[in-house]
Amino acid sequence: MTNWYEIPGNENDVVVSSRVRLARNLSDYPFEPKLTPEQGKAICEKAASVFGEGWTYTDFSALSPVERRVFGEKHLVSPEFAEKKTPCALLSKGSFHIMVLEVDHLRIQSIYPGLALEEAWRDAAAADGLLDEKTDVAWSETYGYLTHCPTNLGTGMRASVMLFLPAYTAAHGIQSLVGQLSKIGLTIRGMYGEGSAADGCLYQISNQVTLGITEEETIRKLETVVGQIVKTERELREKQDKEALADRASRTLGILLYARRMDSAELLRMYATLRLGASMKLLEGITPVTADRLLVESMPAVLTLSEGLGGDETERDRARAGKIRSLLAPAAE
Repeated sequence: MTNWYEIPGNENDVVVSSRVRLARNLSDYPFEPKLTPEQGKAICEKAASVFGEGWTYTDFSALSPVERRVFGEKHLVSPEFAEKKTPCALLSKGSFHIMVLEVDHLRIQSIYPGLALEEAWRDAAAADGLLDEKTDVAWSETYGYLTHCPTNLGTGMRASVMLFLPAYTAAHGIQSLVGQLSKIGLTIRGMYGEGSAADGCLYQISNQVTLGITEEETIRKLETVVGQIVKTERELREKQDKEALADRASRTLGILLYARRMDSAELLRMYATLRLGASMKLLEGITPVTADRLLVESMPAVLTLSEGLGGDETERDRARAGKIRSLLAPAAE
């Protein structure tokens, strides 16, 4: 399976990825906190039968903590789902990753590289249609789809776009952006969603309102706003000293190519400089996809699993530096 971060998407100098997530519950079962283990198992079996041929079923509760965190670090599941101790499962196929028993019974999600909200919504809607055909989904004429959290009532849809905004950040424009977005029913969060930090100048923008608005209206609003933010980010970049940017990006590339140890915090700082240089074509051979792949594949759990590491941080920092060299050296030649 090709990872989303290995594919160059539309507007990928600013837009890293697009995601549409639908919260759904089965009417025959109580919400997750009231579920018995037997009912949870039955929901997992039902989901596996609905999304059968061509789908990969993963019993998430059977995975090790590191294996679960790998999915979270690749943005395929929520951080909360990656840390769950109770029975749960993941169904995967192409751009789809359906979390079974995260908070709602099912969270259908489709993720695409770059700006591709329409494509993500089309795929999520198709999976939702299949679920509707084969199960009785909890629905109210008054409140729409019934969900564990009242903020998801209505469409049950969260559409989000991950943006790379180093120029906005440098211009101290994020706080103003937060206020502007909240007035129109949108929110901005860090790279792993609610409660996370905006490491690497990565921000998620998503809808807050799901009741009284259609899915199509939500997608159109988010696309329009993201288009405006992309335009402003590019304008801010053009005002910066390109020679100074190129110098910082080249120095950063040199450190990444020759470092023998690298911790996660240092990598996140360098990622932002490297990706900006790549996005502005200031580094020959280095693209935004190169930077994104470098970031994801050097995350702690991903690195630990791929390199067969133990729990020693120094060992992991050495392995991270080696991984970075192996990814950058061919591109930088």
